[in-house]
Amino acid sequence: MNHLIFVMMISSEPSEDLVRNVKALEIYLQDQEDHKEYCPKLEWDQPDIEVYKKNLKSYLPEKCKKE
Repeated sequence: MNHLIFVMMISSEPSEDLVRNVKALEIYLQDQEDHKEYCPKLEWDQPDIEVYKKNLKSYLPEKCKKE
């Protein structure tokens, strides 16, 4: 029974929450990559993923943006 529910969830249109969560995760992971690539020596405490979900934006310091 649980497998049927999972298949139905996959085949249906994504919910707004799911789309927002995926976008937040993309930004979160991109911030990690950009920090490693552009400013690994700059100390930075990445906010929790929940912060990204609330505001779909990068939280890298301005000094760490790619040019």
